[in-house]
Amino acid sequence: MIPGQSRILALAVTGVLLGGMLAMGLYARPAHALKIGTTEVLKVGGVLLAVSQFGPQINHFINDLLSARKAEAAGQTKVVPIFSVGQGAYIGAAQVVGAASAVRKVQALAAVEGKMGKAGGMLLIPISTKIPGSSLARVNGAGVSAIIDLKL
Repeated sequence: MIPGQSRILALAVTGVLLGGMLAMGLYARPAHALKIGTTEVLKVGGVLLAVSQFGPQINHFINDLLSARKAEAAGQTKVVPIFSVGQGAYIGAAQVVGAASAVRKVQALAAVEGKMGKAGGMLLIPISTKIPGSSLARVNGAGVSAIIDLKL
């Protein structure tokens, strides 16, 4: 390949992937509780497959967007799936950032929802497993820098 051609190819693939995600109903938004049926199970399974197959390209795309706006993340980055602890399903993807040793350990984000009166929120916790068990195997030193969420 011509120097720089692989980067252009990666950006093109990422653009097509993100365009497809938008067409399928993916967009950046706060997550919410899900009612999962057969169609949604296929979409949710697609999240894990998309992150596994295209995570590095999505990560590169996000880094390029941040760089173009002079808002680069300080530290290593990678894209991981978001696992909804209350629903037991993958609901989206996010870019994590932090020290290289911490980012390497992150396998997913655990999404935990909470309400306080009329206000609500979601915690996104970097974890070292794909599916959290009885306790969250939190990875300290990593945080969230970008979210790609699935609208079901």
